[in-house]
Amino acid sequence: ERTRHNMGYRVLDEIARRCRSEIVYYEKAYEALMAEVGLAGERVLLCRRAIQPRRDYWTLPAGFMENGETTLEGARRETWEEARARVEGESLYTIFDLPHISQVYMFYLARLSAPEFAAGPESLEVALFDEDAIPWGELAFPVVNATLKRFFADRRRGVFPVHNATLRPGD
Repeated sequence: ERTRHNMGYRVLDEIARRCRSEIVYYEKAYEALMAEVGLAGERVLLCRRAIQPRRDYWTLPAGFMENGETTLEGARRETWEEARARVEGESLYTIFDLPHISQVYMFYLARLSAPEFAAGPESLEVALFDEDAIPWGELAFPVVNATLKRFFADRRRGVFPVHNATLRPGD
């Protein structure tokens, strides 16, 4: 069975075999998190988290990539798992490096395929928000806040370039 954890050990075992070494030193690599800014007309899809960290706070559907999937596949899977929503027309939108926690976030813009969504097992509730109704003080993570602010500013300009930034504590 392929899982995030056992695949890493198989790869390390293979590296050790090829190097003919009994000791393999491994330092955690960056973790990639995928997310989507799901749109329904003028509104954005947000999920209220049912899990830690930041339980009860709002976020865009997001999560870690699984082995063997592309970033886009990961974003689609996470959108389904957390919001029971299907999306289409995805395009890469923001990339955030968070070197202090060894993570990279990639957000895609996407349209909801249908106005159907529901809370998945990691969400308490899921809702569509207009810009003026976003619960800004209740967003789970700085990357969500930064992505939404960029999105609404870009929407006013009518252009959606790919944004790339590094976020550090206090940003």
